[in-house]
Amino acid sequence: MIKVKNLSFRYRGKAHIFHDFSFSAEAGRIYGLLGANGTGKSTLLKLLCGVLSPEEGEVEVFGHKASERKIEMLGDVAILPEEFSLPNITTSEYIRLNAPFYPHFDHKFMTRALGEFEVAPDVRLNNLSMGGRKKVCIAFAMACSTPILLLDEPTNGLDITSKAVFRRLLAEWATPERTAIISTHQVKDVENLLDHIVIIDNRGSIVDASTYDICQRLHFGIESSAEGALYSTPSLGGYATVRPNDTKEESNIDLELLFGAATAHREEIKSILNSPNK
Repeated sequence: MIKVKNLSFRYRGKAHIFHDFSFSAEAGRIYGLLGANGTGKSTLLKLLCGVLSPEEGEVEVFGHKASERKIEMLGDVAILPEEFSLPNITTSEYIRLNAPFYPHFDHKFMTRALGEFEVAPDVRLNNLSMGGRKKVCIAFAMACSTPILLLDEPTNGLDITSKAVFRRLLAEWATPERTAIISTHQVKDVENLLDHIVIIDNRGSIVDASTYDICQRLHFGIESSAEGALYSTPSLGGYATVRPNDTKEESNIDLELLFGAATAHREEIKSILNSPNK
């Protein structure tokens, strides 16, 4: 579905954000894209939908060069940017004007999603709070029913109840034919939905693995002592730790711990996750 090969990109007058970066995404997965500020998460999403063009390398979506923004590709990709503006029209007018660009737009899903978010169809968009506008954009992006969904910080501005609605709707949206890539710092909001994790820094990718493989090779837990742990942080009841999972003991992934371990011990984490012997 998505192939990024030997990508190099920088904004004019700036250092490279990506240099010889490669990445691919398959159907039927929800990817979590993690990284510190300035490492290129939002930039990568813009490259994938063709808003930006690579300096070198290839960015392909369904075999199309993303930067060419062909109609055949654009109808198969929906993006929710972190920053957006909406026109001074009603929600229903917004749907009427924009839904025709997406051949598989699901009006029933849109209506139900707005209802679950408690957004009226006749409300003017500029009268909504930032969180209210975000709800409209989330509902619309999912209702596009595209094979690829790109979400940049989707839970920013949402209250606790709305975050639960978002997770429920995304779980319903996901099918074996669809792929979502979620760029976020709010990892606890989406942790249980992700089945593949990509962590990037200014040198490229540190982690690019399924959550299953990560938990096969790393163990996450709460322990009374952090002695010998690869990475740890104080926690109620002791220390939250990451250790090599030499015994193949089951544990639930903790993305905050994984991110901390990946940034503090970059090469060791890469070695553990990439080793064929683990």
